[in-house]
Amino acid sequence: MKVQKILTFSLVGLSLVLAGCGGGNPSSSGTTSSRQSGGTYDVVMWADEKMHEIFSGEVAKFNEINNGGYTINLTLENCSEADAITNMLNDIESGADLFCFAQDQLARGVMGGALSELGQGATAFVAENNDAGSVAAAKTGGKTYAYPLTSDNGYFMYYDKSVVKAEHIGSLTDIIADCKAAGKNFSMETSTSAWYLASFFFGTGCHSNWTTDANGKFTAVDDDFDSDKGIVACKAMNELQNSGIHVSSSKASDFAAAKPSAVVVSGTWDYEEAKKDLGDNFAAAELPRFTVDGTSYHMGSYNGFKLLGLKPQQDPYKAAALNQLAQYLTGKDCQIERVEKKGWGPSNKEAKNSPAALENQALTALAAQYPYSVPQGQIHGSWWDIAKAIGSDIKDAKTDADYKAALDLYKGKIDDLFKMSPEEQRAFTVIGQLCDTNWDTDFPMTESPANTWKSAALELKAGNEFKCRQGKSWDVAYPSSNFKVEADGTYIIQLVTDKDGGNGVVTLVPAN
Repeated sequence: MKVQKILTFSLVGLSLVLAGCGGGNPSSSGTTSSRQSGGTYDVVMWADEKMHEIFSGEVAKFNEINNGGYTINLTLENCSEADAITNMLNDIESGADLFCFAQDQLARGVMGGALSELGQGATAFVAENNDAGSVAAAKTGGKTYAYPLTSDNGYFMYYDKSVVKAEHIGSLTDIIADCKAAGKNFSMETSTSAWYLASFFFGTGCHSNWTTDANGKFTAVDDDFDSDKGIVACKAMNELQNSGIHVSSSKASDFAAAKPSAVVVSGTWDYEEAKKDLGDNFAAAELPRFTVDGTSYHMGSYNGFKLLGLKPQQDPYKAAALNQLAQYLTGKDCQIERVEKKGWGPSNKEAKNSPAALENQALTALAAQYPYSVPQGQIHGSWWDIAKAIGSDIKDAKTDADYKAALDLYKGKIDDLFKMSPEEQRAFTVIGQLCDTNWDTDFPMTESPANTWKSAALELKAGNEFKCRQGKSWDVAYPSSNFKVEADGTYIIQLVTDKDGGNGVVTLVPAN
């Protein structure tokens, strides 16, 4: 992959002066302008397309009010928070200057050279203006590498209050019964997302804690999903999965599906959609309790954060401009605007106490769930695929031995992550909707000639999607968006990279 050179001495020196701006009127504080007064900069920003109008307006406002003389010519490109770091690592040089990303990707971004370390002043700005959780989420190895955008990356329950009785919202069993009686579904991702599936394990007291070194490299994991507590979690998950009304989804649009759901486990990003589809029947609450063998457990969840990252810059003055812009975009005024217009939960301490935040029903439900949530730390990129397979692996389980076998398989795959040889870490594999698998199986690729990787001949169907990834992780993966097969056939999947494994191009070659 390509990594731009960083003028560290200049960037750190300039960012020392950026501690005092980020409210309504960002200022250059004089020191920067004594070296260079303002400037016009072309800036590419990655964000979900639903946020483009808001970010565009906020940058236009920054251009009007900043005292540093900066003018930002903004280009907004669509990229989800989940994909931003992966796409940056695929080609940092061509990546965005600013990008929104989920905090669990921080270590990968730092290790791959995609994130610029903040200087002392910028680090102080982050610490002084944001809640403790988001400040910690922006750090790895004791250093700060991003600006907090939200403190809301968790999940809870939206529900149709005409179906789910008020006295039942605290019981998973009772909610399932209400959904069955009304002929409606219960939407929660249990076989398609480890992020949601972990709710049952955290509810029984399980943990999965990953350790990284100062460079963001994963060195160890402390995980007890493969335990008696994990078996209890699996039993509770199967109560939902085998209820006959379960849908493995987290989309608020399920409320308006042909067979609608009465419950959707999701987050603040679905607030407006849920309100629109449910109308007067809209309600939101913390997740319920489940009971196994006479013992009651409250469903857990992850809590996390959205962050704003800055790509390392060769021009230290552009770096200073980007830091001022980032502080404005993550400051009080912009965070309040995003609460009002999109329901994003603030990390900024003043914005958290604004009327818009305090009156938001989704944020109220998230706050109620918070005591049962687990901070989302740095997690190995392969874990998401390994853990989400648990839901499918246990669905037909009947005995404790069946559950334990599935959890042993999970634990073995995690342990194998730390046993990979340098050759395995360098090698590419194919993963996706291939040959009756669903993003849970890596198909090997061989290198011939150098930097050209090929799969065996595979029977593919039109509409199948896949990616090629290195080291069975998502640190380096191609293409940036899933490759979609256009026609049925037998193909060899081919990936060509540069000598460093960057700039990968994926093609399908018909098998002879």
